[in-house]
Amino acid sequence: MNQEDLREAICEVGRRMYANGFVSATDGNISIRLAPDRFLCTPSGISKGFMKPDDLLIADDKGNKIAGTGKVTSEFFTHLAAYEERPDISAVCHAHPVHAIACTLVGISLTDAILPEVVMSLGGIPTVEYATPAGKEGAEVIRDTIRRCDALIISRHGTITVGHDVFAAYFNLEKLEHAARTILLARGYGEIPALSTEEVEKLHAAHERYGGGTKLYKLEE
Repeated sequence: MNQEDLREAICEVGRRMYANGFVSATDGNISIRLAPDRFLCTPSGISKGFMKPDDLLIADDKGNKIAGTGKVTSEFFTHLAAYEERPDISAVCHAHPVHAIACTLVGISLTDAILPEVVMSLGGIPTVEYATPAGKEGAEVIRDTIRRCDALIISRHGTITVGHDVFAAYFNLEKLEHAARTILLARGYGEIPALSTEEVEKLHAAHERYGGGTKLYKLEE
């Protein structure tokens, strides 16, 4: 994609995030790696549902604005941490999906092997410790975990999903929130049995067989 197409792609992902309730008001942020030290990103204080391509900024690997109007979001440092730890990714989405955050508030883990689609596509969805929003703390709490997975939850705050392009990062967000909603609903009726070790191994094998590409989070790693 050229830069014009990438700008359109970020705006489309922003519209989907807003329409699906993964963000509200001006929450959330999206970025794409253009070069090792150049990133296309959403500005601070804009609704992701109503962005235009010209609204987007270009920032460097220190968080400084290179081009565009508006301010680089303070949470861009969390994106930078993901890019630093994952040279294989090209895009990051940060959102505030309701069910995923609710799981962290009541102590429900999404790392358990419960839903086969999640095990096969993501392995598990870990939760990292709380970090004060709008600062550099988020960058540090995600570093170790984002090396090993493509989707995580920051306790009480939101989610970070990554991918080889911005739509892959967004689709990992959809998978994460769908899993959270399903498990949160089921837990209201009682305990949920996990899949067997044998079944989990078969799902991991299927992941490899169908092309892999996504890091599978495994507790034993």
